[in-house]
This record gives sequence, structure tokens and C-alpha cells, in this order.
Amino acid sequence: MESVETFRKNRKEALEHIQSKTDLRPEYMLILGTGLGQLADEMDIEAEIPYNEIPHFPVSTVESHAGKLLFGTLGGKEIVAMQGRFHFYEGYTMQQIVFPIRVLKKNGANTLFVSNASGGLNSNYKRGDIMLIKDHINLLGDNPLIGPNDDELGPRFPDMSEPYTERLTDIAQTAALEENIFMHQGVYASMSGPMLETKSEYRFLKLIGADVIGMSTVPEVIAAVHMGMEVLGISVITDECFPDSLQPVVMEDILEAAGMAEPKMTKVMIKVLEKL
Repeated sequence: MESVETFRKNRKEALEHIQSKTDLRPEYMLILGTGLGQLADEMDIEAEIPYNEIPHFPVSTVESHAGKLLFGTLGGKEIVAMQGRFHFYEGYTMQQIVFPIRVLKKNGANTLFVSNASGGLNSNYKRGDIMLIKDHINLLGDNPLIGPNDDELGPRFPDMSEPYTERLTDIAQTAALEENIFMHQGVYASMSGPMLETKSEYRFLKLIGADVIGMSTVPEVIAAVHMGMEVLGISVITDECFPDSLQPVVMEDILEAAGMAEPKMTKVMIKVLEKL
């Protein structure tokens, strides 16, 4: 396990590279999940920085993840967007997965907007719907705070009673209503993947209170809360995970559903930024 000093040095080198490419210090950070990178089309982009050019940054290996930091404006606010994220199933450590959030917090980001593609467990959810994340369940078997704590970042024992900021979820609910968009509210569970779950696993997840299931988001949110950031999360329902009528799913179907739901998520995100 790398030392706190090594992580600090790596973050400093990554931040110096980013700041050599742009003068923007956005307060708002967006993570665009699987099939959801098109939100970038709505941005007025001032700088693009490929992940592979940034020291110590992981590189996206999943199709539909472009692998770029985008700096610009959206909804009248300066933002930085991660067009593509990193997953535990790619073989990255938890520290690598949250490295960009650690770096961009130092660049000025105080609010995290996170999106993901997920499977719907709640029988009221349909493919192409969107869900406001009210809480989560970490079933990854790991988290980014295990190991030595860096007191520069946050406390040893951060409180997680409100990982998704109530003020932001209230604004998002209002934004969806104003845009005439129906948005569920529920609990996101994260498992490691990359395989999709079995019928019995879906039954278990429903039993413990999960409304949707995915393979990301929770590590980033834990790291953000650890650093005192506010968080808003939205899931896009890309497939229906109903054990008694389960159908095989292929990646093309997931991307198609993400494309159906993305305009709704985009409208809500932009409206929230306008209201902040």
C-alpha cells in the first residue's frame, strides 16, 4: 500500500499538469457514467485533457467511456466533467478510482454530480427511467478510506448519515417537476461486477432495500463525503432486473437505454446548476 506522502506527491503532480492546461477552477464536478457521456455536448468547452496525459491518472478501459476531463460551462456555471470513470472490475484500486476526485477537489471542486447506468430492481421502475439517489448500499467489499488516513483530506471516521446532500436532492426534485420529467427516488446498491447478477442475487438485493444495482458511484461518493463535498446522484435505468421475468442483457441494449434516458438526466442536471 502506498504511503500518504506518495499519494500527496501524485496528487500534486496531477494537479500541476491540469492547471498548466486551464485557468478554470470550477466549483462543480460531474462524473458521466456508462453511455452518458453526451451531456458533454451541452457544455461550452474551454479545455479538454485526456486522462492518459495526466500524471498518475487511471485510463478508462470500458467502451462508451471517452476518457477525458472537460472544463467549461453548463447551466451558467463553470464545471469540470469526467467523460468516463474507473471501475473496481477493471482492476483499479479504490485509491485509483477516486484519485480524480481528490485532485479536482484541490482544484476548487466543492460539489459532485454523479451519474450512472443501473439495473432496476424496483418493479415500479422501467427501462429508460431515471432515479434520484437518496442513499446507497456498498457491496463492493472495499472502500477508498481503508488504509492510512490523510488528515489533509478529511477525518478518519467520516459520517455517512447523509451521503447525498438533502439540499441538492430537494433542488433536483423541483427541477424535474419544472421540466415535466418523472424521476424516481431510491437506493442505489453497488457490486463489483463485471458480470450481471443472478436471479437469487437480485432477490437478495431487493430484500435488503435496493431499488437499483450498479458497479460504480459508491467509492466516488465516499471520497467526496470524506472531503466535505456536497453530492447529487442520478441513476439511469438501463435494464429491468426482475428475477421472475429475467431476460439476458447485452451491452448494446444498455447503451440504447442510456441514450433514451440521458436527455431527461441532462435536463435535470442543467436545471439544478442553473438554480445553484
